[in-house]
Amino acid sequence: MLKLSELKPYKRAAKRRKVIGRGVGSGHGTYSGRGGKGQTARSGSSIPVGFEGGRMPLHRQIPKRRGFKSLNPKAEVLSLSDLSKKFNSGETVNPKILANKGMIRSSMSGVKILGEGEITKSLTFEKVKVSAQAKGKIEKAGGKIV
Repeated sequence: MLKLSELKPYKRAAKRRKVIGRGVGSGHGTYSGRGGKGQTARSGSSIPVGFEGGRMPLHRQIPKRRGFKSLNPKAEVLSLSDLSKKFNSGETVNPKILANKGMIRSSMSGVKILGEGEITKSLTFEKVKVSAQAKGKIEKAGGKIV
């Protein structure tokens, strides 16, 4: 049964609009929430975003670099455990096949295999960089690096 102590006020669906300029007692009288004097206290005032009072804005002081693309982009990194999940024994691993399987973004990007995890399948690696730790594990499993 509903108790008097459990009653709560009705929750309004929409937030009420702040009524301003209706006297000092309203809490939003006198300056009506606009602060003191000045440009922003006037009606119709709007200052553009990024305007810094007339000085040269920061976004115009900074030189335009037009982006930067490295001549030696970083290779996409894969671990041995990732490869052992997606490839069967005897298959060839190269950037084109890795891109087709969705393991790297593009076949044009470089690929480096790191020695994280274990590999038990013998795979042939072509056109990929291999870390020293990964090389040891691949050769131990019977794989080749071309």
